[in-house]
Amino acid sequence: MRAVSLTPVLLLTFCALPLAAQPAMPRPGPEHDALKRFVGDWDATVVFMGGESKGTATYKLGFGGFWLTENFKSDFGGQKFEGRATVGYDPTKKKYVSTWIDSMTPSLLIMEGEYTNDGKTYTESGVGPGHDGKPTKIKSVYEFKDEDAFVFTMYMGGSEQEGLKITYKRKK
Repeated sequence: MRAVSLTPVLLLTFCALPLAAQPAMPRPGPEHDALKRFVGDWDATVVFMGGESKGTATYKLGFGGFWLTENFKSDFGGQKFEGRATVGYDPTKKKYVSTWIDSMTPSLLIMEGEYTNDGKTYTESGVGPGHDGKPTKIKSVYEFKDEDAFVFTMYMGGSEQEGLKITYKRKK
């Protein structure tokens, strides 16, 4: 009978050992703090294919402080448009990583990027669907004008020709 009463004690001791050896949980670092400048509600002016439209964006920092999410809404030529982004810092790659999905594209866009040393520009690149639906190089540049304004420019096909430009102004 004594062996039966020792079993719970041995089981608890055995299970507790791996917990003590576990590394500390990761915490957001300065790279995640750099994403805080996006947080808030924004009015957006979109210039695309010779046209202009208005939109809104809401950025939130969540998921333990590791991930910035964007909820973007606009319309292009009378057609409703929604987009969602996630951005975080991958310490393994030592780069920012992002994803983008929207209501007009059936493909997930995955990008990698980094800030300039002065923190005034964030540039990311990846491969996503081009205007013809075929994979193409995509580069996005975020230029921070001040705390309440930034400009997003997307270049497609490996060229320096603008494909899309969005000017964001923080809602007051």
